[in-house]
Amino acid sequence: MAVRSVKSARSILRLQATAFCCMLVSILAVEFFHIPHLLYGVPAEISIPRTLVRLSVVLSIWGFVHFTTRRLLRRLHELEGFLRVCSWCRRVGDQGEWMVMEEYFDSRLATETSHGICPDCAHCQLASQRMATRVNADRPAE
Repeated sequence: MAVRSVKSARSILRLQATAFCCMLVSILAVEFFHIPHLLYGVPAEISIPRTLVRLSVVLSIWGFVHFTTRRLLRRLHELEGFLRVCSWCRRVGDQGEWMVMEEYFDSRLATETSHGICPDCAHCQLASQRMATRVNADRPAE
């Protein structure tokens, strides 16, 4: 899924770059083929400063749009990376399907899963076990 997201992000940026390059080429074509002269009867002269200003405006907009799009795509990729886990049954949601966590990891990772207990939970469980043992020991025999 991550490789597909990176490829789609690259294709979006490539499409965006192609569109801006077409805009730059059209600005140059309008100037060098005297399109305003042909359409509107404007004097047929090439104005280098006007062309440079137009090109610089389009390039600055392209830079802004490119970096903004890259940042948004990076953030979207981060959000897609979240793993949805049901807060009740602990199943994992993936592509519209909910499966047990072990099944999810077995299908996605090349490692086997096993169960264990973290030190904090072990400490809490041991303390509750000791408490239950004391309560049962203090209870009179019937």
